[in-house]
Amino acid sequence: MLVLHYTGMDSAAAALAHLTEEGTKVSAHYMVDEAGEIYHLVDEDMRAWHAGEAFWRGHTDINDRSIGIEIVNPGHEFGYRRFPEAQMASLLDLMDEVLARHPIPPRNTVGHSDIAPERKRDPGELFDWRRLAAEGIGLWPAPRGAEIDMMPIMLAAFGYDPGAEGVITAFQRHFRPDRITGEADLETVSLLNGLIELIE
Repeated sequence: MLVLHYTGMDSAAAALAHLTEEGTKVSAHYMVDEAGEIYHLVDEDMRAWHAGEAFWRGHTDINDRSIGIEIVNPGHEFGYRRFPEAQMASLLDLMDEVLARHPIPPRNTVGHSDIAPERKRDPGELFDWRRLAAEGIGLWPAPRGAEIDMMPIMLAAFGYDPGAEGVITAFQRHFRPDRITGEADLETVSLLNGLIELIE
């Protein structure tokens, strides 16, 4: 898996210090700052502490099976803002390199909020997942009609924990960032069905 986060701190220096401080039990394989500089913090064959309590496709040991990338951004608590072009360009290059080394399926490129919807919002609704998909990283759906009552089954089929609090909000934050309601509706379930078609 490839898991994207934002740092959620007021500066890149503070985030780097926190990620490299002994005893914090917080780490990631890479950090990308807003100028596009990439920091390699943990070797890819080593476990990093970035996911916490999480779930994806039936697995809860996410730290054991993923590469984590922290993207410098103050986050929702400290002045959430768009991700600069230099940062996105470097991130895309880094992800291309990681994916060239590891056969990670597109559906397993996720945000922290996808795997921990009860706790996390990152990288958030301003992150350009559509652009990543256009570059061949991750997925972006076209709507395909479906019944709302099928949503729990389809959430589970794609990888989410359908019983987790905030799971619909997390899905919308990733795949319908312009309208996050947390409520099941026809547009949301149609986007989810579009994703299911991409993985079948």
